[in-house]
Amino acid sequence: MTPDHDLIIVGGGPAGMMAGLLFARAGCDVLVLEKHADFFRDFRGDTVHPSTMEILDQLGMLQRFLKRPHSELDSAELRMAGRQWRIGDLSHLKTPAPFIAMMPQWDFLDFLREEAKAFPGFHLRMEAPVAGFIEGEGRVDGVRLTGGDDLRAKLVIAADGRASIVRTMLPLETLGAPMDVFWFRIPKSPDEKGGLRGNVARSRLLVMIDRRDYWQCAFLIPKGAADAYQAKGIGAIRDEVAQAAPGLDVRELDDISDLKLLSVALDRLTCWHRPGLLAIGDAAHAMSPIGGIGINLAVQDAVAAANILAGPLAAGKDVDSLLHKVEQRRLFPTRVIQGAQKLAQDRVIGRLLQAGGPIVKAPLVVRLLDHFPLLRRIPGRFIGLGVRRERVRSPIAPRPSPPRDS
Repeated sequence: MTPDHDLIIVGGGPAGMMAGLLFARAGCDVLVLEKHADFFRDFRGDTVHPSTMEILDQLGMLQRFLKRPHSELDSAELRMAGRQWRIGDLSHLKTPAPFIAMMPQWDFLDFLREEAKAFPGFHLRMEAPVAGFIEGEGRVDGVRLTGGDDLRAKLVIAADGRASIVRTMLPLETLGAPMDVFWFRIPKSPDEKGGLRGNVARSRLLVMIDRRDYWQCAFLIPKGAADAYQAKGIGAIRDEVAQAAPGLDVRELDDISDLKLLSVALDRLTCWHRPGLLAIGDAAHAMSPIGGIGINLAVQDAVAAANILAGPLAAGKDVDSLLHKVEQRRLFPTRVIQGAQKLAQDRVIGRLLQAGGPIVKAPLVVRLLDHFPLLRRIPGRFIGLGVRRERVRSPIAPRPSPPRDS
């Protein structure tokens, strides 16, 4: 049966939208399927790291991106043992945007959509949940929508996150996580110092992300403890947040519905592909929220996939034999970053969540980072640029010339 498209991408998140843009830019006919009616989801990852802005710069889009409302973070602080410690510095990175741009994810996705519209092969269909894949003769040939429509393509990319159907089809390795996260907002006064802050007190950990007029807060709790915390009531939770961050005005945290639970997972597929199908982003590897790296790793996956597959796909070639190259390219950085996250989870966060008494002394690594500015560049580089960052190498299809006046 003749395919409807060169490529169908399941999921309109950062990986799916970036892949859609790049494949359409290379001359492919691309359909991105997003199950929701819009991109608006509260408390999705809102960090656009320097590695992602490098990609936008290579595409000639960075200055247009930075015109959208955002805040900029180039340092990180941690409150522990009664004082503030400086633990990260991105300002010295040799990159077009040496900072983390804090922008609501729906704005970032809307930006990618607007940029992708410039390429005639890009198509986006909202409210199009996928029920399953169409398979025949040993390969995936397309998708079946919940409404019953069948759509066929030469290649399907699953970029629909950790709940992706692809995770029921391919083997999964679970690395584990000792915590879950409650997300919520706290108003921020105009004269209050901003930035990215971590707060540690007893067994309480609170991360505060500056969003200009409010703090986006992540309150870490032991894995599976959400029901017990909610049973305590909002007053008890508010008191624990206040103990973690003295001076934070928590009066508007007044209802359990203000809390949004993120069940933290750290895992990866042991094989990201089968004939006609490739998984990228969280569909291939669910990341911990530590460092806010997940979005940017997903974008790097999309760039690598386009670098390897877009040109051959646009030329009408069979790309099944190339799918393993995307996994080979991206598996190393995934392993390194997940390994660092697991180390932080097991050796630091898990222990702090179980600690009962007050923390009277910061760990040696925290004291060293605070004392030596040059050391703070190391976590800044790891978080800002990641491991094996990609450069756009996928082709750009020539634009048709406008008709000449007769």
